[in-house]
Amino acid sequence: MVSSLKELIDESRLGLVDDPEERFISSGVSWEFYEALLAKLADNSQYHVTYLDGILEIVSPSRKHESVKTRFVSLLWLYLWKKQIKHFPLGSTTFKNQAKKAGAEPDECYCIGEEKEVPDLVIEVVVTSGSISKLETYRRLGVSEVWFWQLDKLKLYHLRDDAQDEQANIFTDTYGYEAITRSEVLPQLDIALLERCVLISDSVEAGNEFYQNI
Repeated sequence: MVSSLKELIDESRLGLVDDPEERFISSGVSWEFYEALLAKLADNSQYHVTYLDGILEIVSPSRKHESVKTRFVSLLWLYLWKKQIKHFPLGSTTFKNQAKKAGAEPDECYCIGEEKEVPDLVIEVVVTSGSISKLETYRRLGVSEVWFWQLDKLKLYHLRDDAQDEQANIFTDTYGYEAITRSEVLPQLDIALLERCVLISDSVEAGNEFYQNI
């Protein structure tokens, strides 16, 4: 385990390559250390921090990651605006629960209908896999639906059992979530259309194609 915030942050910058998604993972990290790190990085949006059962993961997203995320969020905003769906975007807000030993900063998240303590929908763009189960982390935080953009496809999960035993969850892949093909938070959204338009690199072309078909 690292002994200081400076050591942890410095180590997370090792091994730089062309357009990397920098990732640093450490185990045996106390909740107090996690809280201190969040305070240290409060003014630095470059890093996303996830904590689960003493395992800490710090990610500095790559350019590819940010490009995909920006297109994704822009298209989703178009949909919410055109359909006049009341929503509250919360970006990469930190959500944490000390009693559940879990904390996360999603790539993007939304409350639908009204603002809540925990978002209804979390979006994660996956370029390289980490060691922490994001589904288990979000289950403990009480997030209803999680979308992963990975390998040019969307994977959607809706929370069915938020009271599962943490020990039992290590034997499952979805940690109380069910894989779904249509969002239950945004049930009218055409997921195949969204996938197709996210892959269009020209933002104007992508926006036009999406807007005309929703």
